[in-house]
Amino acid sequence: MPERSPRKDAARNRAAVLAAADTLFTRCEHPEDVTMADIAAASGVGKGTLFRAFGDRTGLIRALYEARLEPVRTSVEEGPPPLGPATGRLQRVLALLDAVLCFKLDNRHLALALEQTGTDSPYRTEHYERWHALLRDLLDRIPGLTGTDSTDFTAHALLAATRADLVAYLAGEKGLTRGEIRARLAEFAARTLGADTPPGPADEG
Repeated sequence: MPERSPRKDAARNRAAVLAAADTLFTRCEHPEDVTMADIAAASGVGKGTLFRAFGDRTGLIRALYEARLEPVRTSVEEGPPPLGPATGRLQRVLALLDAVLCFKLDNRHLALALEQTGTDSPYRTEHYERWHALLRDLLDRIPGLTGTDSTDFTAHALLAATRADLVAYLAGEKGLTRGEIRARLAEFAARTLGADTPPGPADEG
């Protein structure tokens, strides 16, 4: 029987680690409770292999987050309206914010873990910089929203409304439904941009 190649072993180990980490973060009450030792034990991979593959806990969380985010990124870069490039600028801004919010709602355990990794600022992550740059560029091309400094700050302010800690607070302690949070974000964004308030999404519970 031929020996399994190192590359296949590495791919298998990576998949096992990401799956185990996802499960642990989903089930935990506080993201900081999940350690690298927990993930190693749950995945059946040695801690040394874990650190060699991901560098540290933050690197592992970021890798899992980016893997979950890939479908959204593809929809933004190549997909049809309302997220894709063929969409009107204002509509695309609103759709992008809604997509980021829905991702945070669906993956709040990972988003919270990433935002709570100590010195690793959520504002310095690759995905945040990408969303901010896209929003800023779209805002720059909307009539009435000119000026690099203004649109740069507006993009930050709009994305701040999708922070995982705020999303978790609204959905948890405040008990807002997914549909209510989406509708309120859409209303806030439209008002900020001086646009007509779009119809709110259906309440999904």
